Amino acid sequence: CVQPSVPPVPNYKLSMSIPEWLQAIQTYMKMLQYNHTGTQFFEIRKNRPLSGLMETAKEMTRESLPIKCLEAVILGIYLTNGQPSVERFPISFKTYFSGNYFYHVVLGIYCSGRYGSLGMSRRSDLMDKPLTYRTLSDLIFEFEDSYKKYLHSVKKVKIGLYVPHEPHSFQPIEWKQLVLNVSKMMRTEVRKELEKFARDMRMKILKPSSAHSPMKERPRGKSLSPRRRQASPQRRACRRDKS
Repeated sequence: CVQPSVPPVPNYKLSMSIPEWLQAIQTYMKMLQYNHTGTQFFEIRKNRPLSGLMETAKEMTRESLPIKCLEAVILGIYLTNGQPSVERFPISFKTYFSGNYFYHVVLGIYCSGRYGSLGMSRRSDLMDKPLTYRTLSDLIFEFEDSYKKYLHSVKKVKIGLYVPHEPHSFQPIEWKQLVLNVSKMMRTEVRKELEKFARDMRMKILKPSSAHSPMKERPRGKSLSPRRRQASPQRRACRRDKS
């Protein structure tokens, strides 16, 4: 019997430029296809340690099933691990259309002074963007303009921190270090906030807002520092804000 064709997982070659490598990753994701079935094939819990999410990404490459935006972010992180010149960070959008709110996430990429993205969407211009944007705000405004074509108004943009390149890290991904209510701000204001944040990120001076929270999935026997124990009310507050 004929086996269904499984797309080969891309391998980085020294002859490749970083944009070529990112293109190979995006092509692979497109070969997996967008999941239109209404059934999520992989469970992604955003508060899991990075190591657990990387195991799920490995499973995605083995199963070769269609994926949605959140799975594409995790897979994009997995496939770009070990490329220290490539910084990865989540970008989330909350949009409004025809009486409903919609949520979407892509993987922001920063490399050699340029921004771009990897991701999956039903819409071809709401996923990957080439590594050509000079500033983070240029990239975000490009997404905002793409949304306008579909009559979606962007309400909120959330930017996370750079994801460590250590696949065995027990640190969770920081999904929303900066939250902007863009619908209530002028573009000049949004640009200013994004550029300050991007500068701080490049200088690596930002610390995860969840750094003081104990992690639920930490293996037993690992001691928690006293600093981590103190801020549990903060963690409860975070849990309530599900948007």
